[in-house]
Amino acid sequence: MALTRCGWLLISALMLNARAEISITPQPAKPAEGDNVTLMVHGLSGDLLAYNWYAGPTLSLTYLVVSYIVSTGDETPGPAHTGREAVRPDGSLDIRGALLGHSGTYILQTLNRQFQTEVGYGHMQVYEILTQPTVTANNTELVERRDTLRLTCSSASPAEVRWFFNGDALPVPVRLGLSPDGRRVTRHGVRREEAGAYQCEVWNPVSVSRSEPVNLTVYFGPERVAILQDSTVRTGCTIKVDFNASFTLWCVSRSCPEPEYVWTFNGRALKNGGDHLNISGMTAAQEGTYTCISKNPKTLLSGSASVVVKLSAAAVTTMIVPVPAKPMEGQDVTLTVQGYPKDLLVYAWYRGPVSEPNRLLSQLPSGTWIAGPAHTGREVGFANCSLLVQKLNLTDAGRYTLKTVTLQGKTDTLELELQVARECAGQAKGWGLFRQGRPKGVFSPSTGTGDTGRVSLPPDWTGGSPHGALLPSN
Repeated sequence: MALTRCGWLLISALMLNARAEISITPQPAKPAEGDNVTLMVHGLSGDLLAYNWYAGPTLSLTYLVVSYIVSTGDETPGPAHTGREAVRPDGSLDIRGALLGHSGTYILQTLNRQFQTEVGYGHMQVYEILTQPTVTANNTELVERRDTLRLTCSSASPAEVRWFFNGDALPVPVRLGLSPDGRRVTRHGVRREEAGAYQCEVWNPVSVSRSEPVNLTVYFGPERVAILQDSTVRTGCTIKVDFNASFTLWCVSRSCPEPEYVWTFNGRALKNGGDHLNISGMTAAQEGTYTCISKNPKTLLSGSASVVVKLSAAAVTTMIVPVPAKPMEGQDVTLTVQGYPKDLLVYAWYRGPVSEPNRLLSQLPSGTWIAGPAHTGREVGFANCSLLVQKLNLTDAGRYTLKTVTLQGKTDTLELELQVARECAGQAKGWGLFRQGRPKGVFSPSTGTGDTGRVSLPPDWTGGSPHGALLPSN
């Protein structure tokens, strides 16, 4: 069957429509700045005379990069030629050391021997080798639940941003504070668990760069202040201690930074400023409430814990001990009272038996001392019942009696036989005996009636009355 003219035209049109479209793809597909790139051409057909390459969105002379004559291989640079472009015989375009400015749309226009043209489109993105970003913080030292954290990631070029916390992805609460572009983090009421190293990372398909860490400190506390003894929590407890024993109280708390410590005893500040308090030679004078106050200089918060320290029941034995133990003529001596009643109301010292003419001095509930008829001006009383006798002479030797009255009205007496040694070379400096209870060799306290006890003399005693000036032999 013979084809008509119209049939040939239809077949020709179908063949033209079936012709493959021209496509352009860069190799490598994601080039980095400085790479050599080839814009590969696919789908060329027919006997071509020339190629025109354009770097721009339209077929405009302004965007013309280069014209190429296939038969001679001649190239003619256009206004958009950078000196890095060259055309291959197959129509592909080589770009040596691609720049960021080479990114964009490329158009290839072909001309065949019938002076028909075709165009193909392609796109190339040249990626930058990213420099290291930096992280800045509004403050690297924040107070928990009070301050707001603001972090900013800065880089010289636009790029995707990722954040890291101690080398891992950001915690979810912090991620919720990311800005839409991912370059800012805001966290209101920062928490202690968010203290650490923060970094941001910028990236594109050919390059990744991570910032140096910014270290964040979150101050908190003090919390859970407690007092320990021998690694055991004693807060709010009563600690029983043997007489003359030594022990240490430790103050602990959860705080950043380490807190400052202040210790108080019965509400009065002590000089000790550390996290522990050493108490040695436990006596009744050291009974009471010990409090540790923990202060955080950054949060300006404080907390405290207290314990009550008491002598154990078996240890509460009142004694009078002269210090020094063997005083000499001309020296001062303190008649130290150990284990005096903690609920003391008043006390009085006497030179000899308890009677008004023999009274040296007494202390009233107000804390005032009143001198008695026997006061010589050399006796000084203390709140713990102790008595200081200054510049001893031989007439100061003899019996000293302490009378105490408690808040409950209990009356008790203690006696001491003080010895004063003459100021002679090679001679002993004296010794004393005290009374309380009825252990062997110790006086029994007088209750005002009945037996006042007995005394066992020391081994070097040579004679004389126990109520006079007892002088050891040479």
